[in-house]
Amino acid sequence: DASRAPELLGLRERMAAWRFYDHLRADPSAPARRPCLPTRTFALAPDGGDLAAALATIADIGDLAAFDAAVADAFDGAVARPVDAGRGVEIGMEQPGMLRPMAAAELSEGTLRFLLLAAALLTPRPPELIVLNEPETSLNGALIGPLARLIRRASEDAQILVVTHDAALADALAAGPGILSPRLEKRLGETRLAESDDCDLDPPPWTWPTR
Repeated sequence: DASRAPELLGLRERMAAWRFYDHLRADPSAPARRPCLPTRTFALAPDGGDLAAALATIADIGDLAAFDAAVADAFDGAVARPVDAGRGVEIGMEQPGMLRPMAAAELSEGTLRFLLLAAALLTPRPPELIVLNEPETSLNGALIGPLARLIRRASEDAQILVVTHDAALADALAAGPGILSPRLEKRLGETRLAESDDCDLDPPPWTWPTR
């Protein structure tokens, strides 16, 4: 209720703008491999089904140079663009040495996932918070460095929270300025924050009441 609880309403609207990417599909039946309507897309769908539309939006009003740089960094000079698919638009990818662009259905899972992450992170209207859960899934080791550089670039415009089990990605991210890299560890079945000198987090301000 805007009149009785304006603070809660403001908090709800603020949190509703946060973006969570837990499972961007890149399997052979992934929605991102199918054509989509070419509408303005400022927030990539959780399943990535509007990838081509999101890229078209970046190309129209966003930082296309940053997107191109991320893709070229990951795939040796490749270029990804939305292309007309008759019933909509889909992703096409040109790579050096290839005689024709590769369609979305032909891309490997790792390649498609990287394009999904790039479109999600380099949105023309970044939110306050973007959460990525295990973004390294389906990526081969050669893409970990470009992924870390992509995340660090996106963190200039939004706060990025990354949950990862990949030590190489965690180390690559921690090497950047302004990055907090807390690590969790198991102790007797309990998940705890590992002690670390390079990640000084404030303790929670609450105290548990006695029973």
